[in-house]
Amino acid sequence: MSNGTWETDEMHLEEMKKEIESLVVEKGFYNKAEDIPKKLLFAFIELGEASDAWKKGEPEGKIAEELVDVIFYVLDASRLACPTVDMDSAFREKLEKNRNRPYQYGEGHRNR
Repeated sequence: MSNGTWETDEMHLEEMKKEIESLVVEKGFYNKAEDIPKKLLFAFIELGEASDAWKKGEPEGKIAEELVDVIFYVLDASRLACPTVDMDSAFREKLEKNRNRPYQYGEGHRNR
């Protein structure tokens, strides 16, 4: 993987982080640890844009584009906030943890 191209259509989170870092450097975006709050704020803003697009009945492609923006900012923040953490492993561990939780955990508000 180099220069924004890769051999397969599948990328893992760690590969995405490297591509995002390359883009950040190339475009001169925020790239310091003190910029982590900005990146997380931008992720939150993009999440709001995805919600608005969905509420307005925008095409799925538009909604997906906004959600990918969220992923970009979250992975970029992770690159700076926890650079030694393998996000692929962290994702698998969190998924397994969630699978072992009870049905509808954290969603008790549904039954109220």
